[in-house]
Amino acid sequence: MVLSGLDPSGGAGIQADIQAITSLGAHPLPVLTCLTVQDTNNVHGAQAVDPDLIRQQLTCLAGDVPIHAVKTGALGSAAVLDVLVEFLDTLPDVPVIADPVIKAAGGGDLADSQLMEAMKTRLFPKAEMITPNGEELALLGGSDEAATAAENLMATGCESVLATGGHGTGIHIINKLFNHAPDPMEWEVERIGSNEYHGTGCTLAAAIAAGRACGLSPRAAISQAQNYVHRTLLHALTVGKGQKIPDRGILWEH
Repeated sequence: MVLSGLDPSGGAGIQADIQAITSLGAHPLPVLTCLTVQDTNNVHGAQAVDPDLIRQQLTCLAGDVPIHAVKTGALGSAAVLDVLVEFLDTLPDVPVIADPVIKAAGGGDLADSQLMEAMKTRLFPKAEMITPNGEELALLGGSDEAATAAENLMATGCESVLATGGHGTGIHIINKLFNHAPDPMEWEVERIGSNEYHGTGCTLAAAIAAGRACGLSPRAAISQAQNYVHRTLLHALTVGKGQKIPDRGILWEH
């Protein structure tokens, strides 16, 4: 089950989720949470979908299709999040991978203060894993120190935090998984070029959710997802005048 926004450029949002999940052998159940005005440079506007319509979609799907994982992206409004949280209460044993989308890579806002607070207090305690980038982690966790910010978020009930390093610098991307263990688990991935890419965060979180839906452990799902994202960036597409887009249509060998 995927709840995310529509990106008309095809780079991020629910399109990225659908492509990544399909590539990794799972079937997406896409539910739109918001519509955006967006290109490969930035987000220029957004409007949330009617929460009651989302509630009807979730109820309809849950009555028909088994759900093995839930992935969330941009949610559009605190009212949409309320509907999501009510739905998650009916799926207590299903892993939830929450990508806390606050800003687009170009800097455009995708969450207001009310939605951010609702994510911290109501959604994250239900998540098996959240996948913030450095900026999102600092904003949500209240500290520029990744470990402190992650600890603050886990103190509210979040099970684990995968702090992603794609927005940093250096020849390697370092992703750190904080999960109440004495030390975080780290993965190093070669950084491809010096450019920002449009939709890598969506792709990574969706790929992790696909792995969990297919029965992989959280750590195995992270490893597979990182390898997959690396492949998509090696073949990144120049679609518009802005950021390159991961090629999620690549042939993936499991």
